[in-house]
Amino acid sequence: MKNITVSLDDELYRRARIRAAQEDTSVSAVVRRFLIEFASEGTEFDRLKRQEQDLRAQIQEFCASDRLSRQSVHERQIGRKKR
Repeated sequence: MKNITVSLDDELYRRARIRAAQEDTSVSAVVRRFLIEFASEGTEFDRLKRQEQDLRAQIQEFCASDRLSRQSVHERQIGRKKR
């Protein structure tokens, strides 16, 4: 196991200790948990791929026939002024 040194200003360290105590843990355990998550996230591509999969899983119903026709999409109202 490796030890690391992290420099923080006094106020930040004080607030981190208070928050860790409220969660019944230590600052070291919080930093360890963060680093485990940070190191296991993988690349930005992997993160986006997981996000896409999660979003696709949330889609309940989709039917391509519900889409507008090509003609409907490109119809323009007659008499509408061009800018």
